[in-house]
Amino acid sequence: MKGKSLQGDESAERLALDVLLWIAGDDDRMGPFLAASGLTPDTLRASAREPGFLAGVLDHVMGDEPVLLACARALDVEPERIAEAWRRLSPDPGEDWA
Repeated sequence: MKGKSLQGDESAERLALDVLLWIAGDDDRMGPFLAASGLTPDTLRASAREPGFLAGVLDHVMGDEPVLLACARALDVEPERIAEAWRRLSPDPGEDWA
């Protein structure tokens, strides 16, 4: 899995879901994620249906290098794959949202 590149948004979404499951698998990881996102365990499921949620999951991991490295190690992927998924799922900063 380490050498494969992402083949599209679907693969990026699958990787982001794996990252979310990794976060959710440990209270020491889940607590900071919930605090940073403003979610509660009850609102997490509904929020997961919102556009951009998976990009936010990856944004959370990308914002902390030790967490990124631990996640990549646990998922047996290169950190660059997580970064690639993050870029693929994140809105284009030049995009007009008005």
